[in-house]
Amino acid sequence: MTAPVTATPADTRFTQATPLNVKLKVHPVILAGGSGTRLWPMSREQHPKQLIGLLGDESLLQSTTRRLDGLEAGYPLSGQLVVVANEEQRFTTAEQLRTSGKPSRLILEPTGRDTAPALTVAALSIAAQDEDGIMVVMPADHAVTDMDGFRAAVASGVQHAAAGHIVTMGIVPTRAETGYGYIRIGAEFGIPNDVVKDDADADAPRAIRAHALDRFVEKPHLELAQRYVESQEYWWNSGIFIMRASTWLKAIRHFQPAIYEACDAAFAGGKSDGDFFRLQRDAFCASPSNSIDYAVMEQLGSDQSAATGVVVPLQAGWSDVGSWDAIWDISDKDAEHNVARGHVMFEGASSTFAHSEGRLIACVGTDNLVVVETADAILVADKSRVQDVKKIVGRIRSAGGLEAANHRKVHRPWGNYDSVDTGERFQVKRIVVKPGARLSLQMHHHRAEHWIVVRGTALVTRGEERFIVSENESAYIPLGVTHRLENPGKMPLEMIEVQSGSYLGEDDIVRFDDTYGRQ
Repeated sequence: MTAPVTATPADTRFTQATPLNVKLKVHPVILAGGSGTRLWPMSREQHPKQLIGLLGDESLLQSTTRRLDGLEAGYPLSGQLVVVANEEQRFTTAEQLRTSGKPSRLILEPTGRDTAPALTVAALSIAAQDEDGIMVVMPADHAVTDMDGFRAAVASGVQHAAAGHIVTMGIVPTRAETGYGYIRIGAEFGIPNDVVKDDADADAPRAIRAHALDRFVEKPHLELAQRYVESQEYWWNSGIFIMRASTWLKAIRHFQPAIYEACDAAFAGGKSDGDFFRLQRDAFCASPSNSIDYAVMEQLGSDQSAATGVVVPLQAGWSDVGSWDAIWDISDKDAEHNVARGHVMFEGASSTFAHSEGRLIACVGTDNLVVVETADAILVADKSRVQDVKKIVGRIRSAGGLEAANHRKVHRPWGNYDSVDTGERFQVKRIVVKPGARLSLQMHHHRAEHWIVVRGTALVTRGEERFIVSENESAYIPLGVTHRLENPGKMPLEMIEVQSGSYLGEDDIVRFDDTYGRQ
């Protein structure tokens, strides 16, 4: 790599800044709309990787909500998270945010349009209250092990964002990686001297060793990735960005006016619905689908009329948790480099990752393998081929297999159900209803149901009747009769449901009333 060049005052691209005449806030923004197909069978379309405890008891989303706690960047940290998520995962996402204890504004995308529109609606939401608010944009499905290092890097990036730049966090590569995009770094430069903070915190952290953004490059083949690493001019793209809301809106309007106009209309036509802010569906669906990288960041290297791109190094044990080998890489290992999760035994195995959701996995003489067991699917893959797991998911989806979209255990806003057994003209489910929750008032054309309470108390509506069913008691719901199940107690209601009939699909539901606004 050639010696870094320090920007001089003549390099106005790097020194020009907008004086700050207002007290800025730092706003955490979490993009939670990913699918994580390479982490199947744990990650599914309806319950993707950010909602799963892949690395511990809490989900990746819950870990992300606390990532900026204790940030000292010279500007106050907003007490409210802005989270952009897919409408289909809204209840699980909202529940996890609630249990994290973080006040949040949850913006719902009616359909996925990639990260550029998602960030644009988040910026519009923040700008409505704080036009120049500084956004720290974090994917919900990443992992960070060094929290102090992460916050130090973010604090540095905030200083550049306050100066009007768009900051991306770069990871100095440790190996030739074909699964990541890369950033080519340019000249070194520091924070402009004319950036003024009205709170004048002399102890505010100063950016060090930041670089101009030269260009973004696509995921390379192995030989090219090796040349990138050897040159020391290319860093991994972390997908974490920092910028003022106004700066992003200016840039997206300049580079991608169709995205800006669609998102602006979707936000203006949106409405609050309980814990959610729903974007106007037709307007948002009209937005082109594009990533932050393609839509704006790739343009900044050649056109800096809207903003200057800055790269700040991030050394914080970062991982995008994008595949099973990435999880193996950041996990604690035994003397033979094996990783065990759940009920697992190794015998003569090496460099093996095994994850059990219930049944015993016994690995004998295995090497460089990934084995993942769930209630309805088992993955066995060579660790060097885990990027191809998404191809299996595509084949399952094309064949109409249910395993691509849902786990056997399905989460609902009122609780969850687990399809324990199924056969010709019958299905058995284990149902758990949260305290105070209730299912919709509904009817089925093709099946009858028999409910057996195992624990707790059920309030049952059956036609014109309303009655209590206690533990070890049951209720029968004939075909074609309106019914509702509620939990009036203060502990979870657990029950067994036996369905029988000519058709047992989940789409055989006619809803008459639903607390959660489902159709």
